[in-house]
Amino acid sequence: MKQSLDYKLIFALAAVGIIWGTTFLEIRVAVETIPPWFVTSIRQGLAGIIMMIILLFKKELKWIGWENLKHQLVPSVLMIVIANGFTTVAEQTVPSGLASVISAMAPILIFLGSILFKLQKPSLRGFVGVIIGFSGVVFIFKDGLGSFLDADYRIGMMFMGFAITAWAGGTIYTKLHGNKSKNIVLNLFYQFTMASCIQIVLAFIFSPNIDVSLWSSKSIFAALYLSIFGSVIAFFSYNYALKHVTPVQVSILAYINTIIAVFFGWLILDEKITIDFIIATILIILGVFIINYKKKEKKTL
Repeated sequence: MKQSLDYKLIFALAAVGIIWGTTFLEIRVAVETIPPWFVTSIRQGLAGIIMMIILLFKKELKWIGWENLKHQLVPSVLMIVIANGFTTVAEQTVPSGLASVISAMAPILIFLGSILFKLQKPSLRGFVGVIIGFSGVVFIFKDGLGSFLDADYRIGMMFMGFAITAWAGGTIYTKLHGNKSKNIVLNLFYQFTMASCIQIVLAFIFSPNIDVSLWSSKSIFAALYLSIFGSVIAFFSYNYALKHVTPVQVSILAYINTIIAVFFGWLILDEKITIDFIIATILIILGVFIINYKKKEKKTL
């Protein structure tokens, strides 16, 4: 069967890899003056409004039924409330670079989960690709791995552990049930809206005495960036990609996210790019290639 280049898929994968790489830095900036659950509720609430405007313009805003609502609630809670929310909470105490290296463990969980739920067959090549890619991420931070044992980071690390586990679960669930509805924008509208409602309740529980005057313009702009780029564009791209490739192939972009996170650390925070970074980059790209490389596919029944 003739295969043509899917430019939409290429754009979607590039958006996920690049945009989510910048979000670690933006979350760190946002939580400098805005409590984390307010950051997430603003992020998802605005994203839900943008999706609603798009749906109204296209005359596609409608009730999706209780069955499909259930299918949207699960990834909403796992991927947006827990994974996204806990990452934001964690970055109050965990540096953005360290948060990105922990999140890069998600593909290993997704790879194992995909095998468990029979989304793909066990593959030595796939596992080797995941390990090589992750070793590249570890190589970047090898001088700072002692931070994992630092008492100041333990609670943040616990939140990051819950976050990557929830993200893996949400990714696998989306792949298993994502075809129940073809309208990604409509699904995301419900996901963002439900997540925002849960997160605003958590925001007032954990930060009852809120003083908006203390919020810096830098943090507010970071929250807006997270909403428009980190949620609307990147989540749409992620869900689009999941309809066309395996969960592991999409999740491997977590390694690209880490390179981007380090690059912006260099660009904005004057962090050095060393020979270690170049070696790590080669390892990560090799891991991505091994995971995504396919021989000509034979027809399967």
